[in-house]
Amino acid sequence: MSRTEEILKKQRAFFEEGSTLPLGVRESALKKLYRAIKNNEDRILAALRSDLGKGGMEAFMCEVGLALSEITHMLKNLKRYSATRLAITPITNFHADSLIRLVPKGNVLIMSPWNYPFLLTMSPMIDAIAAGNTVIVKPSAYASATSELIAELIADTYKEEYVACITGGRVQNQELLSLKFDHIFFTGSQAVGREVLRRAAEHLTPVTLELGGKSPCIVDGSANLKLAARRIVFGKFLNCGQTCVAPDYILCEEYVKDELIAHIKKEIRRQFGKDPLKNKDYGKIINEKHFRRILGLIDPQKLVCGGESKEEELRIAPTVMEGVKWEDRVMGEEIFGPVLPILTFERIEEVREQIEAHAHPLALYIFSRDKDNIRYILNRCRFGGGCINDVVVHLATPELPFGGFGESGMGAYHGKFGFETFSHKCSILDKKQWLDLPMRYQPYRKIYEAMLKAFLK
Repeated sequence: MSRTEEILKKQRAFFEEGSTLPLGVRESALKKLYRAIKNNEDRILAALRSDLGKGGMEAFMCEVGLALSEITHMLKNLKRYSATRLAITPITNFHADSLIRLVPKGNVLIMSPWNYPFLLTMSPMIDAIAAGNTVIVKPSAYASATSELIAELIADTYKEEYVACITGGRVQNQELLSLKFDHIFFTGSQAVGREVLRRAAEHLTPVTLELGGKSPCIVDGSANLKLAARRIVFGKFLNCGQTCVAPDYILCEEYVKDELIAHIKKEIRRQFGKDPLKNKDYGKIINEKHFRRILGLIDPQKLVCGGESKEEELRIAPTVMEGVKWEDRVMGEEIFGPVLPILTFERIEEVREQIEAHAHPLALYIFSRDKDNIRYILNRCRFGGGCINDVVVHLATPELPFGGFGESGMGAYHGKFGFETFSHKCSILDKKQWLDLPMRYQPYRKIYEAMLKAFLK
């Protein structure tokens, strides 16, 4: 028996003993994690800079701070989320109480990505602990500094029969996927997501998949172009473009394209400086493989600004391309880097046609003052979630479910929705004993048949 199998065996026994069920235990576990994160905050920020070149402000705002916020949210709402809910009972079950109990699923596996290695490990782990599960987390080997720190932090905070961390690469991933869990939560690429789903099906294990896709950003002629440019530049080039909900490309109304591009160029310079590659708070690409892949998406003939790179530092300047068509290489895959292609449209109907002709995106953004255009896009396009007149920030709202749709994922989490993802909704009918209607028992009589038909119509 491997060490991973031993840990899972311990976790099964720990869960079956009912050790994770008391709310006091869950609250204590969340408070321990909060203190551990606070005590190691500087080390976490240093690890994120080492792996992805993230500046301290960005790393706290987009990773550490959001993880702390998720813990605080759960501690405030744990009793309410875990409370048994009363449902309406139909007259056919008179007299009874209909109840919905949220019970933990059991032993949970969380597989997290490299682009937000701390947040996207901690956030689902927090939800799973709050819901009363045991957890094994498997962070990405690509973000090695953060992965090692997460393993240390978890080992110092929890007994491995409650929460454990398994580090490593493909070998460890394959071993974990060969084992039977009660729920698997995966964040990453569509290709790996398909493999996770296939392996989970062997055990009939429920799965939450948080994937990605080419998230469109629509800008029509009525938009506040200066503000749109500012927010798009922030969201697109955050984490050097390595954000699953970053605007992948812009669909801009033709007659305002040049004005929007001018504002975008000004915003890149304002936010990142004259030479972004010298900006210590501008991130880097995770590794050489992705660095070369992203450079291969840049067409020098369609370059508006950027394109510069430093191979030794794995850094690519914020890059904008215009005159892009769907046939171009940059539109053939999720960019996941600091390259922003701009396409154009003349009629709002073209936008829907283009978006719906491709895989459903994880996010969609529209900048507009035209309520009819906004309503049309929201009603006619299918996507995971998004914003009106902003980008990315819907991710930071614990009262909203975050998840994909179709090719961009299945299931959702954050706040109450994360608690429910890692819980089973158990239906209970509490039937009273003082009344027992005879109509359901044989021998059936005509009068009972008439009464039953009246009740069920």
